[in-house]
Amino acid sequence: EIHIKEPTEKEVNPRLLPGELLLCEASTVYKYIQEDGSNRGTYGKLICTNFKIAFLDDDSASDDNEPQFKNKIIGENDITLQCVDQIYGVYDEKKKLLTGQLKKYPEKLIIYCKDLRVFHFCLRYTKEEEVKRIVSGIIHHSQTPKLLKLLFLFSYASAAPNNAGKYRRNQTVMFDTLEDWRDELERTKGNVKYKAVTTNEGYRVSEKLPLYFVVPICVSEESILQYEGRGIIWCWSCHNGAALLKMSAFPKEQDDSTSQMQKAFLDGIYKTISNPPYELLKTDDLSSSLPSLQDIQTAYTRFKQLFLIDYSTDFWATDVKWFSLLESTNWLEIIRRVLKKAIEVAECLERQHTNVLLIEESATDLCCVISSLVQVMMDSYSRTKLGFQSLIQKEWVIGGHGFLDRCNHLHRSDKEEAPVFLLLLNCVWQLVQQYPPAFEFTETYLTVLSDSLYVPIFSTFFFNSQHQRDTNMSGESLKTQSGPFRFLTVWDWSVQFDLKGQAFLNNPLYAEKPKPDKSQRKTARFKHQRQLSLPLTQTKSSTKRGFFREETDNLIKNILGKRIGKFINSSDEPPNSFREFYDSWHSKPVDYHGLLLPRIDGPEIKVWAQRYLRWIPEAQLHGGGTIATAAKILDLMEEVQSLQVKMDEEHSQAI
Repeated sequence: EIHIKEPTEKEVNPRLLPGELLLCEASTVYKYIQEDGSNRGTYGKLICTNFKIAFLDDDSASDDNEPQFKNKIIGENDITLQCVDQIYGVYDEKKKLLTGQLKKYPEKLIIYCKDLRVFHFCLRYTKEEEVKRIVSGIIHHSQTPKLLKLLFLFSYASAAPNNAGKYRRNQTVMFDTLEDWRDELERTKGNVKYKAVTTNEGYRVSEKLPLYFVVPICVSEESILQYEGRGIIWCWSCHNGAALLKMSAFPKEQDDSTSQMQKAFLDGIYKTISNPPYELLKTDDLSSSLPSLQDIQTAYTRFKQLFLIDYSTDFWATDVKWFSLLESTNWLEIIRRVLKKAIEVAECLERQHTNVLLIEESATDLCCVISSLVQVMMDSYSRTKLGFQSLIQKEWVIGGHGFLDRCNHLHRSDKEEAPVFLLLLNCVWQLVQQYPPAFEFTETYLTVLSDSLYVPIFSTFFFNSQHQRDTNMSGESLKTQSGPFRFLTVWDWSVQFDLKGQAFLNNPLYAEKPKPDKSQRKTARFKHQRQLSLPLTQTKSSTKRGFFREETDNLIKNILGKRIGKFINSSDEPPNSFREFYDSWHSKPVDYHGLLLPRIDGPEIKVWAQRYLRWIPEAQLHGGGTIATAAKILDLMEEVQSLQVKMDEEHSQAI
């Protein structure tokens, strides 16, 4: 029996945002519910605006079945133009990729989205004129190359009421002022050896660099100008003074005199950073030690095909070969390699007290991934919601990651596309699911953040650099007639979710930092040392043992280093030192506010099920799963809090 909802005459009007224009529409479009390949579905209107493609049926008018967790900007039948991945047409049961001008129009339209939703629309009952208009409209607006200024971001910013830009910077540090950088230096105690510079004000040094950044104190303004900002840039300082640094690689093809000059400049910096008060310096060229962006893109393209499923029968067909299919994509292996690299860097900083300098062609792709991961692993502030948001601002948004090119928002060139930011979120997710109490945010937060990459009302993920954003800020605004655009930031979650929705972004089981109580702390420390040293040794002797071990470690390192003949390279440490560091950390109880090392052996690296499987009904537990658990815990928290309030009241009355 096929249930078909007959089209009703009721007119359903689209909800449009400020600056959003209806471009084309088609009525009596039939949307399949893709569960079982039977042709169940509903009739409605398919529209395309300068912001999204949306399907409106009678249900979208009623508010009875509102989900608890609902996005205010994008409904469940809305696809932003940036979120469209590929569009297929079905001609006589054959699927064909649609691009550019069409000679013949399909009877069915399949839209695959970057957030892994799949929409099937049947156009058989739609007027031919409307089919032509809607299909060519959708292809044109979502697949053809665009100019930056035509992004919906600008239409929205000029039409939205002006309170848009007044996001109360509720402590997410934006890193667009000198003070922000100075505060960060102070917070990490890096200000002894590093300084924030204003050399690039007005972008006079380089358009790739942010207005303000941090360099070693020994670097002069002249040398920054002379080398166009190429050189060592500070990311973060560890509690022991060792720092994480990054540098873009110098171009290989150059005449001798220039390369001699650059060599002299770098040697000068290396020498200074390798002398007191700096620690030793170890360089790591990420372009040779990690997969290329091309490999990452290829792996992710294969990986996401596993989840873009037309019918549930396809799901069961892949289910049989699931593990081998997953393995062959290589995506999980890339995540593992990236996590392993981050652990290696953490070991240098934490245990060897060595500065680590990450080198990459532009220092804005894998450098961002590794430096962010290291900070999430080593700095518990980065595991709070505001701390994580500030980290993304610092390393990615201001740090100059090319979101526009890497996400291919303008469809200019597929060659530049690579899911670098998604790779970071996948790696952070591994940590979140291995150590939930260590994070103030939830996996739902990460999923929603990954979806926000494709919502062009926030400027956060729609520019390649701070310079590009600043030069495009000035514009004629319709309301005020003049003045710069006021862009929204993605960190203002109230734009997308009401308070009930926002509650799902916070982890109710977060282990907050205990306030140190001096008397207890001493005894706890002492006991802890006893447990970790050899049985029956007195605590005093352990320092001596440690001293000798360090000596022998250094000896081994030197012998090995000389034998291999590479001093400043990743291979100057015994290969088992990584394993030893990793194993010894995992043998101790976890301190949720200390160093966190992910488990990276084979089966520990998992698929981020919430993000990738959420649209596949067969993969869901009905009324269960992480969100259901979270909802239950949130209810329980509310109950506990209200009881607490009652008890406090009773208590104060009694007094």
